[in-house]
Amino acid sequence: MKKKWISAISGLAVGVLASAVFFGDFSPKQPTSTASAKTNAEKVYVPFGKKDEYYLFASGGHSGQLFVYGVPSLRRIRTVPVFSLDSATGYGWDEHSKKMLGGYTWGDLHHPAFSETNGEYDGKYLFATDVANSRAAVLDLKTFTVKDIISVPNTSGPHCAAFVTENTEYLFLPTRFAVPLGNKYESLDDYSTKYRGVMSAVTFDEKAQKLHIAYQVALPPWSYDLSDAGKKISKDWAVITTYNTEEATTNLEINASKEDRDFIVLFNWKELEKMVKEGKYDIVDGQKVIFPEKQKGGIYLVPVAKSPHGVDVTPDGKRFIASGKLAPLLTVFSFEKAFKAIENKDFAGERNGIPILKYESVVEREVNPENALGPLHTQFDDKGMAYTTMFISSEVVKWDPNTGEVLDRVPVQYSPGHSVAAEGDTVSPDGKYLVSLNKLAKDSYLSVGPSHPESMQLIDISGKMEVIQSAPVDPEPHYGQMIKADKIKTINVYPKDESNPDAVYNQKDARIVRKGNEVHVYGIAMRSKFIFDAKAKRPDVIEVNEGDKVFVHLTNIDRDEDITHGFAINRYNLNIEVQPGQTNTVEFVADKAGTYPIYCTNFCSALHQEMTGYLLVKPKQ
Repeated sequence: MKKKWISAISGLAVGVLASAVFFGDFSPKQPTSTASAKTNAEKVYVPFGKKDEYYLFASGGHSGQLFVYGVPSLRRIRTVPVFSLDSATGYGWDEHSKKMLGGYTWGDLHHPAFSETNGEYDGKYLFATDVANSRAAVLDLKTFTVKDIISVPNTSGPHCAAFVTENTEYLFLPTRFAVPLGNKYESLDDYSTKYRGVMSAVTFDEKAQKLHIAYQVALPPWSYDLSDAGKKISKDWAVITTYNTEEATTNLEINASKEDRDFIVLFNWKELEKMVKEGKYDIVDGQKVIFPEKQKGGIYLVPVAKSPHGVDVTPDGKRFIASGKLAPLLTVFSFEKAFKAIENKDFAGERNGIPILKYESVVEREVNPENALGPLHTQFDDKGMAYTTMFISSEVVKWDPNTGEVLDRVPVQYSPGHSVAAEGDTVSPDGKYLVSLNKLAKDSYLSVGPSHPESMQLIDISGKMEVIQSAPVDPEPHYGQMIKADKIKTINVYPKDESNPDAVYNQKDARIVRKGNEVHVYGIAMRSKFIFDAKAKRPDVIEVNEGDKVFVHLTNIDRDEDITHGFAINRYNLNIEVQPGQTNTVEFVADKAGTYPIYCTNFCSALHQEMTGYLLVKPKQ
């Protein structure tokens, strides 16, 4: 018996040894993955139940929309309609958004900017501008919805906006196109005397959630490209790049780049504010307009290499950096030197009544990274290092603003325009991540035909720069801002507003009221039915006469997270969304007699298909 046990044990041992020989891994052991040695996939993977560390808000350009991504995953979370219609949410069909859009059906959304407190993003509001139709908008980040849109007179194409001062005192909107004040007709032969580039100072009333134009400045008839507000020691100042200071009116590709230098506009908004308080302005098209040739002070010109694109203020507020675009130069200017030059009146003449500071009195250094071509835009990390996109050489270059030394560079695919760093436009950037917003994708993704998506690439900047993720994006991200996710405090359900006369929170209060040829429907949406008239034989039916003006005030009384209802009428070309707890209104004329099904467009329950009703339109006799 003992021998049998020994034999069995020996056999088992031989089997284990054989398995180890045939299946064992005798290669040198690699350390298991750690926080400091993650693969790229691990760096960007956000498992179910976890959330991204940052929100990225990217401008949607001529889509008129705002694209919201999570970082580091680069998963697209939401598309927020701002200046364009959106049938999925009914934006532009409900009365609030329809009125805000003012009859426009598209826009060109540029350069989103967060509200700030002490130079830090506060996560409360986001501002954006429409280059196509000269508008500005504000979004409430509790709901990711637009609260106000204003049209900006005397201006055409606020491209280098919005940029926000350190405590959101103002957002400034300089214009890309010079036009006659009041948008009147004037011959281009009189361009230099009759046309103006206008900068608008806009304030935001947080309580009323409304934007207002405080004043405007009638600048020379140049194109104003990009801009930034000062920080800390320069917090009362701001800078704007210009091109076409040649004042060309045709073939700008050649004629707007003849001179070796253009200008950066350097202005003190506190001084301009003081001028307005003292009445030193003219009224033009209903706006208070400062004319620099009449009111001296507060605005200066700094010479810079021709056709610059970006101008960016360092986190410490001591410098502003211009990117050459046509010149391979990055020019570092000193605010302190500029202040001293202004104090000493160290001027090299003037243009259009605005003093020109001597270049050598303001410049700190010129930086020309070897073989780096087409510098456009600069962001910063937590150590104050600069990251500049190079459009022509398709790369991002890291360099030290204190010395001009090039520290690192990484290729991107392809032709980057703007970039956005984590909290990169604040007084205390986070470092960690930079997203390159590339103008061309070319062969990066599966082909979808001749029209390609754009490309966003996530770069790990915590050590040596490395591209760790790539995502396609719809046209066209001009700029973005990246904010810590925990700074944004959203709501899941709209609070009850008993003061709203259009709201209905109790089923028995649903009713239809006729006022002449107006019909007001005070209805509710709930899983899984509409109630338009609680006392009617068929409470989910709206019956009107042909030609009636119909107002449907619909309240979603479901107060559970993510239970949104829609309201659409077949063949009436309308749809609106009603989020949990929200009351929304749609207005239309019942100009087609007949029978039209009503249905919920947002899936809300297992009986979603049954959430229907009818619009019955009696024909005229």
